[in-house]
Amino acid sequence: MASMMSRPAALTAAFNVCMNPVSTESDPQRLQRIYQTRFDKRHAYRRQVWSVLCRDYFQKWIAPASAVLDLGCGCGEFINQIKAGRKFGMDLNLDSAGFLNPDVTHLRQDCSEPWPLEPGSLDVVFTSNFFEHLPDKASLARTLDNARLCLKAGGRLICLGPNIRFLAANYWDFWDHYLPLSDYSLAEGLETHGLQVELCVPRFMPYTMASGSQPPIFFIQAYLALPLIWPIFGKQFLLVARK
Repeated sequence: MASMMSRPAALTAAFNVCMNPVSTESDPQRLQRIYQTRFDKRHAYRRQVWSVLCRDYFQKWIAPASAVLDLGCGCGEFINQIKAGRKFGMDLNLDSAGFLNPDVTHLRQDCSEPWPLEPGSLDVVFTSNFFEHLPDKASLARTLDNARLCLKAGGRLICLGPNIRFLAANYWDFWDHYLPLSDYSLAEGLETHGLQVELCVPRFMPYTMASGSQPPIFFIQAYLALPLIWPIFGKQFLLVARK
């Protein structure tokens, strides 16, 4: 019988993945296969969850006439449902364009390369569970520079993602997680790249919708309405930074 990997061996493997990443960011076909495997049976539920998140929480940060870019837009659960004047979704996944509504402009490119947008043309850049998929801090730094360049003065970058401080080894349960981030490290990175953090919630949402149970949607509504319980269940940070 094959023995399970010991904890030290598992941590060493995770460290090796972190130090020697082979990113899927530049491989659209591999990216496509990963997300087909991970989410194909959960699209309907994810859309319902994001409908609540947009309506009950994120819309307050976004005026209806805003120009919004969803960075790592995936299947469009956020950008399709948020109310905005102009919408953009950036993702290398070959399937992404097929999920986006007609009013969303799809930008299929590496986010660390220059963006095909005018400087100062965006009110909001939103990203959820994306930065951890970048291969290294240099790629993230270039991405933050791109976001700052394209944001208007006073524009916001809204970041949601798994917080390594509260996940430990579970952070590495996904094949395409490369870059470990906490609320502390990302806040410092944002400030370093000219973005002023105006909100930092270390524990916002639970970890993942990729596996496990699918709580009734009214549970999501109740959770958002009760921030006192976020420190109990939250494993993802939320940071909002302003140019």
